Amino acid sequence: MSELGISPLTKGDRHLSVDEARAAIAAALRPITEGETVPLARALGRVLGSDVISPIDVPAHDNSAMDGYAFAGAALAAGGVTRLRSVGTLYAGAPYAGEVRAGECLRIMTGAVMPEGLDTVVPLELCSVAGEQVAIEPGVITPGENRRRRGEDLALGRPALQAGRVLRPADLGLAASLGLAELPVLRPLRVALFSTGDELRTLGQALEPGCVYDSNRYSLMGALQRLGMEVIDLGLVPDDRAALQATLQAAVAQADVVLTSGGVSMGDADYTREVLAAMGEVAFWKVAMRPGRPFAFGPLQRPGGQPPSWLFALPGNPVAALVTFYAFAREALLRLAGARPEPLPTLQAPCTAAIRKRPGRTEFQRAVVEPAPAGGWQVRLTGSQGAGVLRSMSEANALLVLRHDQASVAAGDFVDVWLFDGLV
Repeated sequence: MSELGISPLTKGDRHLSVDEARAAIAAALRPITEGETVPLARALGRVLGSDVISPIDVPAHDNSAMDGYAFAGAALAAGGVTRLRSVGTLYAGAPYAGEVRAGECLRIMTGAVMPEGLDTVVPLELCSVAGEQVAIEPGVITPGENRRRRGEDLALGRPALQAGRVLRPADLGLAASLGLAELPVLRPLRVALFSTGDELRTLGQALEPGCVYDSNRYSLMGALQRLGMEVIDLGLVPDDRAALQATLQAAVAQADVVLTSGGVSMGDADYTREVLAAMGEVAFWKVAMRPGRPFAFGPLQRPGGQPPSWLFALPGNPVAALVTFYAFAREALLRLAGARPEPLPTLQAPCTAAIRKRPGRTEFQRAVVEPAPAGGWQVRLTGSQGAGVLRSMSEANALLVLRHDQASVAAGDFVDVWLFDGLV
């Protein structure tokens, strides 16, 4: 039994379910804690390192939520028309210096500070105006309406943003509204990436018979960049014990995570197992899923007593590499980066065609979510679902997920969908 809580799986052992593998990975990881402070304009996509406490009330004053007329709500006539005299105009950013007496009102713009004693705003379209005279019909407004109260968005001393949040555009605007020019964030997670295989060629090289260009490294590099990770590209590694060992040593010396594709299937991983066993405690798992069955995960020792570098060894087939990344590595890397765990964004939509499926494994099908003719959304497969058909992954905008215990689905059945916009 390993420190991961699951024995390393070898030939003859049962297959792990996707959920079991995800749970084992989550239980093993501890997030990084090193932080830095960055300007607000460079904080998008970074993980917030500590809570942001509001240094002010937002809004700082009671203000108008509408363009209209501000008055004291107590002046509303019971059951009759309320008649007021407008004594001035108040714009946002220019507090009113005069006095508003009983029976009077002010023309006010959205965001303008509500003068003392005025607590209600009637929108322009709900009143009648003739010169300075403003008439309000009964029932169109109640006392206190259309006033934004001081601190109702954020009160002084209250948490505005919580640590572990992956900062989004609205978060930057919220921080700016508090007058904050910079934010505390965790340093980016460093991920070393390489592909293995004698048949692989890098871009620009001649393509001999039987060889293919390395696509996995570029797909995975893009996925990592979308997560805000710092990518260390170590290129291609041949199927050679010494080359693999040297590359892994270079990787763990500088990275929190080592992400590889290829070299983890039962037929080609004997020397890989020996190298990894000497460097750490890596479990080779057979996961009950399609595509992407072979997968390896575990800690690799780092020099100088540093925390381990975590290995995620993905299958070599292009689609299987991306699917296993989304299924296992994506959420784990965010957790390691200090982000608060969030469930994968899942949509349910009716499938346009029947899909054959046997219980006992999770299947990920490349799919397109699109508007349904009768309204709402529907999902259809992109075509061939072979693990090497990367074009179908490019054409898809989602993964259709058939769960472990699920059987075949009929046309019109609702299925789970992972939208790529929430994944990559």
